[in-house]
Amino acid sequence: MATTAPTISDILAARLVVNRYLPPTPIVRSPALDEHLGLDLTLKCENMQPVGAFKVRGGIYFMSRLDPEQRARGVVTASTGNHAQSIAYAAREFGVRAVIYMPEINNPDKVAATRRLGAEVVESGADFDACRDEAEAHARREGMRYIHPANEPWLLTGVGTYALELIEAAPDLDTVIVPVGGGSGVCGTAIVFKAMRPQTRIIAVQTRNMPAVYESFHQKQMISLEGGSTFAEGLATRVPFETPFRIMQELVDDVVLVSEEEMRQAMVLLLDKAHLVSEGAGAASLAAAGLLADDLRGQRVGLIVSGGNVTLDTLQRAMCDEAPWP
Repeated sequence: MATTAPTISDILAARLVVNRYLPPTPIVRSPALDEHLGLDLTLKCENMQPVGAFKVRGGIYFMSRLDPEQRARGVVTASTGNHAQSIAYAAREFGVRAVIYMPEINNPDKVAATRRLGAEVVESGADFDACRDEAEAHARREGMRYIHPANEPWLLTGVGTYALELIEAAPDLDTVIVPVGGGSGVCGTAIVFKAMRPQTRIIAVQTRNMPAVYESFHQKQMISLEGGSTFAEGLATRVPFETPFRIMQELVDDVVLVSEEEMRQAMVLLLDKAHLVSEGAGAASLAAAGLLADDLRGQRVGLIVSGGNVTLDTLQRAMCDEAPWP
C-alpha cells in the first residue's frame, strides 16, 4: 500500500523532536582530500552519531510518534545493523521493547552493539530480505508494531533532519552524493534540497554487487534481484521499496554504481586524508565522487558519510588491499 511522502514542513517539525535527543553532527572540510581529488568537498559526518550512523534520527522520530498502546505492545524490525541500532537506541530512550531480526551472516560488532542497547536480537535468514520476512511474521504473531526499514514516512522524516543541517551550513552546494540501500537517506536529502535549493543535483550511489535501486531507478520500475552480496551491509538489499522508489523517481537526479574495491579504497582515503572512520556504505559517496571527478570539477559537492560502523578486520583488509585511486 502506498504511503504519503514527507514534506519539507514535516522535516522541519521533526527537527524539534530530534534535536532534543541528538546534537547536530559535524560538517567537515578536508583540504588534503580536496587536493587529492581536485574537488571542492563538504562532508556531512553522520558516522559520528551515538550509534555510528544516520538512521538513529529516523528511529528517534518514529518512536516519538507511537501512541502509548503501540509503545506498550513493542516493536519488531529487520536490519543488517545500522537500522537495528537506531531502533534499539530509540526504543531504550522511550522505554519500548524492541525485537530485531538480523541476518545469520552479519557484522558481529553491529549485532553486539544492538544487544548492548537493550534490544532482543534474533539472528535468522540468509540475508536482509529473508530476515525481514521473518520479522513481519513475528509482528503478526505477537501483535507488535512492525517497523518497515524504508516504507515508513516517520523514518524518512527524521532522517531528513541531517539534510537541514547540511543545507544551512553549506547553502550553495551544487551536487550532493548519498549512499543508498533502502533509500531513506537519499529521500530525506532530496526532499530538503529540492524544496530549499532545487538546482542542487542529488545523486544516489549503490554497489555494483547489489544494484536493485540502480536498476529500478533507470528502468523506472521496481526490479528485484535473485541474489548478491557486498561487504557494505548498509547497501545490501535485493528488493527496492515502494515509498523511496516513488520519491527517488520524482526528486533524485541520478543513481550511480561503485565497486567493492572502490568503496574499500574510499574508506582508506577518508581515514588518510580526512581522519574519518567510515564503513563501506559510508564511504560510497566518496567512491562515487572519485569516479565522477571530471564531471564535478568546479562544483561545490556535498558527501554524506552515512555510517562508521566498520569492524577492525574489515578496516585492516581495506588498508592491506589499497591500490592507487582514483
